[in-house]
Amino acid sequence: MTTATLADAPVFERDGSTIRSLAVPSRGSTELAVWSLEFEPGARSPEHSVDREEVFVVQSGRLVAHVGGREHVAGPGDALIVPVRTMFWLGNGSDAEPVRVTVCTSAGIQGTVDGTVISPPWAQ
Repeated sequence: MTTATLADAPVFERDGSTIRSLAVPSRGSTELAVWSLEFEPGARSPEHSVDREEVFVVQSGRLVAHVGGREHVAGPGDALIVPVRTMFWLGNGSDAEPVRVTVCTSAGIQGTVDGTVISPPWAQ
């Protein structure tokens, strides 16, 4: 058994978001990839798709997502499930507070952003 603490998690900052790797292969996980994600007010991800299903569980705040052209809103305790190869973006639905989310997917996930395939460093 491995304990991967939040305090020791690698941190990635991009476009008003903070990502902290939790249970990922570089920290001892072999099948799953789990990270924490925080969006500051007004921040959002670029539109992209992924090659593995992703689940976003809202811990606090209001998550807004456009998945396959449809808007979804999720609050604390809600889970947003994004299917494989579906274009989407996520963002903070509040002007006043951050949104905090736990993200769960499969190890080895790859994303496609603007036609470029990437291996997200926080999922490795």
